[in-house]
Amino acid sequence: MDVVIIGSGAGGLTTASNIKKHDKNAKVTVITSDKYIAYSPCAIPYVIGEEIADFDTIIMHTPKDYKAKGIDVIVEAEVLDVISGENKVIYKKDGTETEIKYDNLVLATGGTPFVPPIEGVTLDGVFKVRTIEDGQKITEWAKDTKNVVVAGAGAIGIEIAFGLKEIGLNVTVVEMVPQVFPRALDPDMAETVQKYLEEQGIKIILEKPVGKIIGNDKVEAVLVGEETIPAEMVIMSTGVRSNIQLAKSAGCDIGRWAVLTNEKMQTSIPNIYAVGDCVEVIDAITMQNTLSPFGTTAVRQGKVAAKAIVNLEAEIKPVLNSMVSKIGKLEIGGTGMTETAAKMNGIEIVLGYSKSLTRARYYPGGKPIYIKMVADKMTKKVIGCQIISEERVAERVDAMSVAISNGMTVEELANQEFCYAPPVSMVIDPIVFAAEDTLDKF
Repeated sequence: MDVVIIGSGAGGLTTASNIKKHDKNAKVTVITSDKYIAYSPCAIPYVIGEEIADFDTIIMHTPKDYKAKGIDVIVEAEVLDVISGENKVIYKKDGTETEIKYDNLVLATGGTPFVPPIEGVTLDGVFKVRTIEDGQKITEWAKDTKNVVVAGAGAIGIEIAFGLKEIGLNVTVVEMVPQVFPRALDPDMAETVQKYLEEQGIKIILEKPVGKIIGNDKVEAVLVGEETIPAEMVIMSTGVRSNIQLAKSAGCDIGRWAVLTNEKMQTSIPNIYAVGDCVEVIDAITMQNTLSPFGTTAVRQGKVAAKAIVNLEAEIKPVLNSMVSKIGKLEIGGTGMTETAAKMNGIEIVLGYSKSLTRARYYPGGKPIYIKMVADKMTKKVIGCQIISEERVAERVDAMSVAISNGMTVEELANQEFCYAPPVSMVIDPIVFAAEDTLDKF
């Protein structure tokens, strides 16, 4: 069996490794435009902020490593076309076009940073953040930079902003909506994050887009509303769009945003699969199509696609889009529906809150932890949760993901067993406090 995989991100390489795991005789070829493979783009802000030593540290494997597993990885190659009727891919490397045949094809083409068509966006000193090469360019340019504007206050934008602040730059974050972390948090929770960022010396401008980037050959300033902000560098962290051109070329069905697949990650063409940021997924609460641009989702999809290709049983489950981010000392996490998203989807909700500590109150070093819980008023099921603290956020987000995935009601969660030891928790977990507060409001 010949399998060709286009893309070397988490989804593509997970698919490749798992195909070989289940079928050692399969011939697997990965084609990618990237120079570097097997790294996490999520680590790039932490290299820029010097929390991680260098970019080499975040590269986990090389093409040679995969070759030893029987997987051919062709780097710095451009896929020109997918001709599904002939089961072949045409790609170009070093100026030479090559055709490669497949029995099964996996599209792991990921996403491309969206850069709005504003004046000055092509000036030197304007950067996007997607690859190691992007991170390297930002790091090099930052050496001669004093002021930077980051456009976009999502997780990556804020992580980049904090990293640049840490290496001594004056940082302004510009976001066109009224809050930071607009997809993951509600406005009331986002205020806590914004206050922390401003305390660290980062300027936040909300409800205004970047209107114009000013300069001759390179960035000199940024116009935001009526304000001109001095800047020698601009980071465009304004979202990602799914790469669907090759899927369209192959004839795969496309949804509102990305490629449509079934529960086995199979597209409308039976021997073509798709995984990662180029794929639409099912939201676990609304059961409607959405996007899930997370490496965790891509890895799960890759495992499912690999099993399907080798005729093993597997299916992808609906997603909650669980996330966590670390900004300086602050950890920010969430899973499921926000209050904002629930209202947009016409779901009548009940909200609960807790503010407590991460450790027993008498044990040194405990940190405040803020939890917001969202429950469906009709079913009393928990459908969302947001958590902010300086420690132990990720494990609680994971616990809430399990609870929501299994349809737990607020009452069941309030009576759920949690572990306890003074150095790591309170005798009543903060999640229980939030569940009890929610339950009291029904």
